[in-house]
Amino acid sequence: MHWAAPAIAAAAALPASAEACRLALVLALDVSSSVDAREYALQRDGLASALLDPSVNRAFFAAPEPVALYVFEWSGRYDQVALLPDWTLIETPADLANVAGRIAASTRSRADMPTALGYALGHASVVLKDNPGCLFSTIDVSGDGTNNEGFGPASAYAAFPFDGVTVNALAIRSPIADFAPDLPEYFRTNVIRGPGAFVETAAGFEDYARAMRRKLLTELSVQVIGGVPTAEVSPG
Repeated sequence: MHWAAPAIAAAAALPASAEACRLALVLALDVSSSVDAREYALQRDGLASALLDPSVNRAFFAAPEPVALYVFEWSGRYDQVALLPDWTLIETPADLANVAGRIAASTRSRADMPTALGYALGHASVVLKDNPGCLFSTIDVSGDGTNNEGFGPASAYAAFPFDGVTVNALAIRSPIADFAPDLPEYFRTNVIRGPGAFVETAAGFEDYARAMRRKLLTELSVQVIGGVPTAEVSPG
């Protein structure tokens, strides 16, 4: 099946030491047709920059157990493309720098497809089924628009396994006033899921690196202190 292929490949490549992982974190980047080339570069480079931020670096290594990352681009129904070959354990700062470098050097998979958000969530769920035995599982989905192709988030949650999974969202506001003006509320109502799930808001793609940095700090710190963050939409 289409959904199972990346998960099977990931499972085959997992190291034995992955069993002590504390957090499996899926990062899903929107590359639908509403995202132009400049905005794509801001999103890609913004994620790489956020991963290299000193405060994010400290959060990755604030506990002895490592974090595992899986990063993919999403757009149309059958357009989910991994930016890393499989689940990657972040055990050292060099591992994190290598992941950031791979993301920064990546090439956009395609730019002509609509926004199949439900399919992206379903893909992330199947990938998580074969995570490296982590204690917690989080999906971190970024987007600049609402679902406009195929089944939506509610259908994805009904059809795919999300037990024990937290889904957070990063809503990217458009400079066009009438383009998804209530996007943060859409993500809050339709997308986020699980205890403490939250929406982070970027005031356009130029603000993506800051918003992603803040989002990662929240997602990483909650697993260290054993608490649950308060659901929120940050100012945007």
